[in-house]
Amino acid sequence: MAPPKGPLRRYYTPYEVAMHNTPSDCWVSFLGGVYNISDLIKEYPGPLAAPLIAAAGQDITHWFDPETRDPRRHVCPVTQMERYYTPMGRFIHVPPPEPLSNWDTSFGAPWWRNARRYQIGLLSGRTRVVRIRNVLTDQEDQIEVPCEETMAEIRERYMELNAHAKSYTWKALVPDKNLGGHTFQELDMNRTLADNGVPDEGPTFEDHHVPSDYYVPVLHVYWNDD
Repeated sequence: MAPPKGPLRRYYTPYEVAMHNTPSDCWVSFLGGVYNISDLIKEYPGPLAAPLIAAAGQDITHWFDPETRDPRRHVCPVTQMERYYTPMGRFIHVPPPEPLSNWDTSFGAPWWRNARRYQIGLLSGRTRVVRIRNVLTDQEDQIEVPCEETMAEIRERYMELNAHAKSYTWKALVPDKNLGGHTFQELDMNRTLADNGVPDEGPTFEDHHVPSDYYVPVLHVYWNDD
């Protein structure tokens, strides 16, 4: 399989998936996974690839039954027979509605079950925006990160903006349980933002109809002057 453009990650944001939206660079997400199906499109050109190309860069969870992890099924109102429900159009590895002598099943497991070949990571269940302030240069950058990522994974994202990110100590203003108030604390790079005491307040803002960018937490990075 052709490697994805950019670094491999454990989690991807919906925006990152949406960037891969062409027949030669085709990603989709469904049931929590992210799949690079570019090689599949290349291997099976033609009308069966069209629905997948049209959905490139999108989440297609609604195509699938969450229990069986196969395409959804329904009873055809004309024949009264149970069939795959593909209003978007029949796609690769979905069998024809009627038995055909030339239907080739030699492909083995259908692509949506072939996670080892096509799945490249997981889709973030929720993302958040953080600001990263370089105390040395006073430069500030804003990036979107999956809530599931550890600080080390967030640092890998920041390395696209600052190649020396691993030479910095990361701190944030977090609640001080002992003294009360807040204090700057070094962040544990093996833990998530929330586990480091930097909660995601987005849901609270949404519940109160406050714009999600009303408050964006700031992570301060300090150059390790050895």
